[in-house]
Amino acid sequence: MIKILVDTLGGDKSPVVNIEGAIKALNQIADLELVLVGDEKDILEKLADKKYDKNRLSIIHAPDVIDCNDKPTEAIRQKKESSMYKCYELLRGDESVNGMVSIGSSGALLAGAVLKLGRIKGVKRPAFCPILPTMNQKVVGVCDSGANVDCDANLLKQFAVMGSLYMQKAYGVENPKVALLNVGVEEEKGDLMRKEAYALLKEQNTVNFVGNMEARELLKGDVDLVVCDGFSGNVLIKSTEGACMEVLKLVKRTLLSSLKAKIGALFIKKDLYKTKQIMDYNNYGGAVILGAKKTVVKGHGSGNAESVYHCIEQAYNLEKNNLRQAIESELSKISE
Repeated sequence: MIKILVDTLGGDKSPVVNIEGAIKALNQIADLELVLVGDEKDILEKLADKKYDKNRLSIIHAPDVIDCNDKPTEAIRQKKESSMYKCYELLRGDESVNGMVSIGSSGALLAGAVLKLGRIKGVKRPAFCPILPTMNQKVVGVCDSGANVDCDANLLKQFAVMGSLYMQKAYGVENPKVALLNVGVEEEKGDLMRKEAYALLKEQNTVNFVGNMEARELLKGDVDLVVCDGFSGNVLIKSTEGACMEVLKLVKRTLLSSLKAKIGALFIKKDLYKTKQIMDYNNYGGAVILGAKKTVVKGHGSGNAESVYHCIEQAYNLEKNNLRQAIESELSKISE
């Protein structure tokens, strides 16, 4: 039985989507146990009309919330009645708890992973690794996407190792193709850090390094993992998501702009819906904090119940496939 904590507070639509996503996960995964952490009265009210196995769900009362206006480090230390704080206390102190899912503050979640859980042996710094859909209906990971704004070449190499194992364990990608985000595809391109990282990755035989990649190639589906510093990765993720959302809005406006367009839209409605589903981030879970001692998944703050469900599914799969143990084993070989 895999036991996962679900932080029910902190998101734009919490706690409704958190609870609905949790119930779907319970009903879909037979050997999953969930602990809902948040305002107990509110949780019980929203569970009243739901059907689920009550033997595999429990509640921890934590009425306070850490929001995006709180300073992350201070909040994770001082807001002891918050749902996120209680989750980390349980993660650290209870060996039966395997991981947690939250759609709350990214900064506080990362601070908790570092201060409360600590790192897997050999990990220099934990990193965020979100997933995006590609044009060939696969997925691509981006590591790091915001946890480490300042990096060096050795950190980028470690992100490649952890991210490769993640793509294998979570998504079944055999021998993932790894690219380094850069301003050009040629080996000599980029600043000193990326040139050094290129050389290190080329020599790392446990990583299937395929060279540099420009940002415009992210969604093509030619690579499985993109390695970058947290600053570049965050800009890459947000600009890509923003561009996709605006294009979808433009398509919608165009199809509603005239009677002729509306009639045409009726004939391609199903195909458009399929495309929208492929590009919807809610269908792909969240960003895993790679390198933390226990599994932590950060979902989109504006995510819906489907997003929370996929985040829980992610955490479950990572525990089932022993990602943390694989990272520790691989990094110990490299250090030796």
